[in-house]
Amino acid sequence: MMKPEGILLINKPPGKTSFYLVNVLRKILGVKKIGHAGTLDPFATGVMVMLIGRNYTRLSDRFLMQDKVYRAIIKLGEVTDTYDCDGQILSASEKQPSLEEIKQALTRFQGQIQQTPPMFSAKKVNGQKLCDLARKGLEIERKPVTVTVNTELVAYDYPFLEVKIACSKGTYVRSIAHDLGQMLGCGAHLSSLVRLQSGGYTIDNCVNLEDLNPENAPHYIQKSSNL
Repeated sequence: MMKPEGILLINKPPGKTSFYLVNVLRKILGVKKIGHAGTLDPFATGVMVMLIGRNYTRLSDRFLMQDKVYRAIIKLGEVTDTYDCDGQILSASEKQPSLEEIKQALTRFQGQIQQTPPMFSAKKVNGQKLCDLARKGLEIERKPVTVTVNTELVAYDYPFLEVKIACSKGTYVRSIAHDLGQMLGCGAHLSSLVRLQSGGYTIDNCVNLEDLNPENAPHYIQKSSNL
């Protein structure tokens, strides 16, 4: 019997790592070679494009290059070391930016922007992951990277700001939250994140991990016409 291969769209549950998804799917599908088209932090949810089988995992770079869309909730007034809700609070502010200040600041996150990768990230500098250095209390210089973003204000109810962000590969939404807080003079961090879309795949097409079993999982796997 041939092992299943193709693309499996998972709505990642909160509190789970991307590697956890790979391990669970290996057991469910009986397939060793499984990858994905872009990781999500444990607290984040939403679209995970899982690549099943060797013919698909070897094309992961092609999938990784695709644009993504997120819904993010940013908490104003608190700066954390990781730029997100899993980090330690470094500072707090009671300043409450006005809606006009928010709108003005968001104009800085449109089109091509320069973004410095956060220390708490998997990005490698001189062969070392930044997050490994950060956990040792070290901070090194990082070169800014050009990314393309489109940021849309969805709702604002202090201290929470909801935005929709369409962005290119390599964009750190955590950094957008942090940098926005610095611009507003109150500090901020990413409170929650949902990936709504990865390339042409949307959250509406995803299946929940808990709904999969060895009998039904192969039926959710789809082939790509772009291979």
